Amino acid sequence: MYAPQLLELNIENPNIPKLLDPSLLKAARKIYRAYQQVNPDHIQRPLGVAISRLTYRGQVIFFRKPILLPDECFIPFEQMESELH
Repeated sequence: MYAPQLLELNIENPNIPKLLDPSLLKAARKIYRAYQQVNPDHIQRPLGVAISRLTYRGQVIFFRKPILLPDECFIPFEQMESELH
């Protein structure tokens, strides 16, 4: 049985990420692409996406790292951008 590894930020050192679930990363990229299509004139770089591990629904975050619900995680833009371009 395969158990996906979750990737979250290391709280002690936020510059060193832990492993992320690839399906969460894919969903975060999809959320960001949808945001870009709806808001093509908005050029500010986001901090990342806050996303639910259960529903894969999320929100693009621009100003500060969000306070997350227990089933949510934050995926930094740096981890998403490698496959966006």
